[in-house]
Amino acid sequence: MRKLIFLFALCAIVSCSDRKVLDNKLSLWYNQPAKSWTEALPVGNGRLGAMVYGNVEKEHIQFNEETLWTGEPHDYSHKGASNYLEAIRKLLFDGKQKEAEKLAAKEFMSIPLRQKAYQPFGDLYLEFPDHVNYTDYSRKLDLKTAVSTVKYKVDGVEYNREVFVSTPDQLIVIHLEADEIGSLNFRLGMNTIHEKIKIFTSDLQQRLVVAVKDGVLYGQARLKIETNGKCVNIKNQISVTEASEVTIYLAASTNYINFNDISGDPESKNDKTFANISEKSYNSIYNDHVNEYSSLFDRFDLNLGESERDSLPTDERLRLFSKEPIDPGLVALYAQYGRYLLISSSRYGTYPANLQGIWNDKLNPPWDSKYTTNANTGMNYWPAELTNLSECHDPLFKMIEECAQTGAIVAREHYNCNGWVLHHNTDLWRGTAPINASNHGIWVTGGAWLSYHMWEHYNYTHDKIFLEERAWPIMKGAALFFTEFLVQDTETGWLVSSPSNSPEIGGLVAGPTMDHQIIRSLFRACVETSSILGVDGEFANQLEDLLSKIAPNQIGQHGQLQEWMQDKDDPNNHHRHVSHLWGVFPGIEINYESTPDLFDAAKQSLIYRGDRATGWSLAWKINFWARFLDGNHSYELIKLLFSPVEIGSADYMGGGGSYINLFDAHPPFQIDGNFGGAAGIVEMLVQSHLNRIDILPALADVFPDGSIKGVCARGGFELSFSWSNRQLNQLEVLSKSGEVCKIKYRNKVIEFETTAGKIYKFDERLKL
Repeated sequence: MRKLIFLFALCAIVSCSDRKVLDNKLSLWYNQPAKSWTEALPVGNGRLGAMVYGNVEKEHIQFNEETLWTGEPHDYSHKGASNYLEAIRKLLFDGKQKEAEKLAAKEFMSIPLRQKAYQPFGDLYLEFPDHVNYTDYSRKLDLKTAVSTVKYKVDGVEYNREVFVSTPDQLIVIHLEADEIGSLNFRLGMNTIHEKIKIFTSDLQQRLVVAVKDGVLYGQARLKIETNGKCVNIKNQISVTEASEVTIYLAASTNYINFNDISGDPESKNDKTFANISEKSYNSIYNDHVNEYSSLFDRFDLNLGESERDSLPTDERLRLFSKEPIDPGLVALYAQYGRYLLISSSRYGTYPANLQGIWNDKLNPPWDSKYTTNANTGMNYWPAELTNLSECHDPLFKMIEECAQTGAIVAREHYNCNGWVLHHNTDLWRGTAPINASNHGIWVTGGAWLSYHMWEHYNYTHDKIFLEERAWPIMKGAALFFTEFLVQDTETGWLVSSPSNSPEIGGLVAGPTMDHQIIRSLFRACVETSSILGVDGEFANQLEDLLSKIAPNQIGQHGQLQEWMQDKDDPNNHHRHVSHLWGVFPGIEINYESTPDLFDAAKQSLIYRGDRATGWSLAWKINFWARFLDGNHSYELIKLLFSPVEIGSADYMGGGGSYINLFDAHPPFQIDGNFGGAAGIVEMLVQSHLNRIDILPALADVFPDGSIKGVCARGGFELSFSWSNRQLNQLEVLSKSGEVCKIKYRNKVIEFETTAGKIYKFDERLKL
């Protein structure tokens, strides 16, 4: 039996009471442990994620590592699929949809038909058999520090746990303290739900080795313990006794290098991780974590008004909101929680947030917890530029660049086209071919939509180096594909996207409206980029010529914006997707200034679709109504998004709402509603898509007073302003790139030259 005893100098110990008191306005907190995964609290650093249950007698911390998936490097393209392209198109033009879908299902789909799934890694358990009768319990997630805490008392002794995931040190960290010497006694160990596992302990470092059943990926998780108590190994567990302070470090890695390389050594990766902290104390690791995280989170602040409910536990607030939906503090907390989740699941050097961010506890998660590009993946990044988290956008750009490689193969094999294409899903192996079923899997504009994110990053930052070196090659390749893919409609003569669909409704068609909106937006972005960089003028001229030939938006018999070439929209259809309104948001081509008729038709379409929807759809509709300048209607959608959902209480089509840990209840859990909802709340306060900055364009009546700090706008600007009685008080504008700034507040518009790095201050009349 070996003992490992670490004595910490008193001067190096920072007690919980010395740290900044947790701010309830920026905390999720509860008076009881989590009963289920969707009540646990998420922590993460983009690569590692964990869910903290906060149980007393047996604490459960379920954890993930972003590269543990099923599958292996694989080319999903269907060789020779392009031989059937013209036959599929002809069937569609002849009105034989079912025949086209049948042929496509047989000859045109991905091989295999489904992509692979994101996997849980393991579970850490801490057992306190003597902590049965506890009092004064609380658990919190502090958004300002990204630290989850649990506090309680047993026999007069106060116990405190802190859990966070460090970006600087790439570890999950669990710190336990008791205010009486020698009173911490517990056992800990790891397990997993995977079938192929190995658990062993040595030198007080427990190792968990996981091999994914479907594929060749495997990983190792390793625990290391530091304590002023005693430690022994007992039957694949570690027993800690007579301690008052314990720190547990958890590292996890896999053999994944990239989508073509799985030659990594997880044990060596973990060795390096632990070597890097060999000279660091817990307090140093804690402070490095908080300082690094705060450098992102603290850039932005939102106050939507005071509420007497600010002092209530989060689950109580959520339930009260469903009865009396006036709690501005909860709405502001939700927006900041979205930012927290983005920081925690998408960091520079990691992979992007998937359908569940980075958190998953199932071997067969909903929709494989991968990347759904016909709505959800793009929605995950709507808050990135707007809420001052531009760096968190980078993992998405990394994935787009990888998909451009595999998408070039699919473009050739399926469409005999140059450039690259991405359909409605991708996974860790960067599958880009159409999957699942031909009636919804053949959707060709996923790559175009994601490319538009790179253009938006430039719009917000005016980073020409990024535009030239990273964005332009991707955007150009995506646009090149459509110059060769678009085909002439046999009835109208317009160029249309075929075959494709309007996600995820109506089956395989020729010429869905959403496709044309996305393609036009990409072409316009490419034309403007060509002018900015002074490159590829001939290609830009070709795109401008094609723009005038693509099938335009059309207004149908019900006054609606048509979803398809044919005027066949059903005003009684309340489907969750409203894909043909992409041109309203996140696109900009349909707006009240340049296209008022289409703007009104799009609004009519949204009215017909109705408000009830699944979580992510509710979030998108918040943004739609903000663009329609109706903040009160946006707030109606916020009410629905905040509907409290208990496990199993909402059906798939009629559901939507939030679990008590504020995760979006699609249901089941999808994180896109959190991100889309956060963006929509801010979109009510600031918009910048019309070549100017609009202040309070869709302010809801329930927010008469408030302030926002550090919100970003296109053109390279950062704004802070406050309002009371629905009237602007003051405004500060930081110019980051020195561009001309144009601002509108109500009926007043000002325009002024700026200098990069300078702050401009205005009063309520927009006067300097």
